[in-house]
Amino acid sequence: MSSPTSLCPEDDPEEVQTACLEEVQTTRLEEVQTTRLEEVRLVLLGWRWPGKSLTGNTILGREEFRLERAAEFCVRRQTETEGRRVVVVDTPGWFSSQDTPSTYQKEIVRGASLCAPGPHAFLLVVPVGMFCDGDRARIEEHVGLFGERVWKHTLVVFTWAEVLKDISVERYIRREGGPLRWVLERCGNRYLVINNNVWGENPQLARLMEAVEEMVAEVGGVYLPQEEQEEVKEEAKMDENQNPQEAPADARDLGARPKQNSAPRLCNKTLQVSGNK
Repeated sequence: MSSPTSLCPEDDPEEVQTACLEEVQTTRLEEVQTTRLEEVRLVLLGWRWPGKSLTGNTILGREEFRLERAAEFCVRRQTETEGRRVVVVDTPGWFSSQDTPSTYQKEIVRGASLCAPGPHAFLLVVPVGMFCDGDRARIEEHVGLFGERVWKHTLVVFTWAEVLKDISVERYIRREGGPLRWVLERCGNRYLVINNNVWGENPQLARLMEAVEEMVAEVGGVYLPQEEQEEVKEEAKMDENQNPQEAPADARDLGARPKQNSAPRLCNKTLQVSGNK
């Protein structure tokens, strides 16, 4: 699939650029065939104070993750929504302007192991605000703790989008430019907005579940730690050698398969929202 950059030359009008961001997501929906997941396992990633834990509470529909102070350890909670079990793991947030202690880094990585056999999605929580290259670098550093493959399983969740008022999130992405676009492209241009002022079963949670199912279908399964993925490959290779006429069975909770044809500030800047479109 072509990236938004190739679909939208820089000299196109801004309206065309915005439309192209929307087209990328629409095209993806048409290209994958999803299967309903009876269990959805999610890992929250993000800064210490931009609404990461609050997003987890919104998904669960109740206050399970403490908001009065930053978490130092992973916390796992679950709920039943729309006839399925949803598991949410909140990880320690990283610091905006100082190094994250190695103990915190190890604890962040441990979050994936609390979603055995593997999380369906990592939700990278990004509050709407001025986004600079330093923010991009912090995301690259901390998401990268899970290895290169994690980007295929990551979905960007924008919070505090209420400050945009009548400006679309696509226009916001376009305005912020290179650093934010880099993050989105690394995540396969998968993103959505969650309003943390609305709890309980509502359309935004249904959209989140659909987005996760589409991503699982597109990448062909859940995220597995490197060593476990190597074991899966070895087992599949042994099955092929023992039963050359049979396709190796995969019991690793793929959930869905691809079609065969196929307003906190992150920087020391002030967010200025323009009403111009």
